[in-house]
Amino acid sequence: MGQMPTARINDVDLYYEEHGSGGPVMLIPGLGGVGAGWGPQIPLFAKEFRTIIVDHRGCGKSSKPETGYTIAQHANDMAGLLRHLNAAPAHVVGVSTGGAVGQVMALDHADVVRSLVLAASWGRTDARFRHLFEIRKAVLAQLGQEAAMQLAFLMLYSPSYYREHWEQWQEFARQVEEHPPDASIAARRIDMIVAHDLLGRLGGIQCPTSIVAGDLDMVTPVYLSEELRAGIPGSELHVIPGAGHSVYAEKPAEFFATVRQFLGSSGKTA
Repeated sequence: MGQMPTARINDVDLYYEEHGSGGPVMLIPGLGGVGAGWGPQIPLFAKEFRTIIVDHRGCGKSSKPETGYTIAQHANDMAGLLRHLNAAPAHVVGVSTGGAVGQVMALDHADVVRSLVLAASWGRTDARFRHLFEIRKAVLAQLGQEAAMQLAFLMLYSPSYYREHWEQWQEFARQVEEHPPDASIAARRIDMIVAHDLLGRLGGIQCPTSIVAGDLDMVTPVYLSEELRAGIPGSELHVIPGAGHSVYAEKPAEFFATVRQFLGSSGKTA
C-alpha cells in the first residue's frame, strides 16, 4: 500500500495515493470521482510505474467545496497535483469523465501531460447522451440517491458481465452505497459532463494519444470514441470486444495490455 495523504490544491484538499515506482502515471476516475475505483488497474500499473490515483473535489475523501464543479476546474486540480508531487509530465489515463478532464489537461496544461489515454470518453455530447443523463438527474431528484446509483450501476458493464458476476456486483453496489456521494454535488457533476464540448479544439492536442473503448458500452458508445480519434491528430483507437463502459474493470488484462503497449511504443515509458 502506498502513501495516503492529501494535498492542498486550488483551495481544496485532494486525497491521493501513490503506488509503485518508475515513470509517473496518473489514473483519473470517471463520474464517481473516487481513485480507488480503478480497482484491478492499480496493482497492474504499480508493477512498472509510479501510479497516482486521486479523488476528485467533492468526491471520496477529498474536500467538498460549494464551487468548482466544471471539467476545466477538475483539469486544473489534476495538473496542480502533478506539479505539487513533482510528477509532471506524467502519462495521463482518464476514463469517461476522467477522459474529459484529460482532454482539457492536454490542451490547457500541456506541460504536465506526457501522453494521454482516453477510455470510454467523448469530445461532445449528443442528443442520446444528454437524454440519458437528464433521466439520471431526474431519478436523483425524484427517487433519491440510492435509486440513481442503482440505475448508474446497471449501465457500467455489459449484460453478460452482470449475469456472470451478479453477486459480486451486488456486493460492490452495497459498499458504494454505504458512503454515497452528496446528492447536490452529484447533480452538478452531471451538469458538468453534459456541458463538456471540446470536439472543435481536439486538433490542438499534441501529445501521443490512445483511445480505448468497449464495444458494448451503453453510456459512451464506440462512435463517440471514433469522433475523438478523428479529432486528435495521430491518435489511435482500440476497441475491446465484449466490454461495456467500465472496460478497465470488466476486461482488466486486455485494457492494461493495450495501454501498456501504447506507453511502450516510441519510447513513451522512458
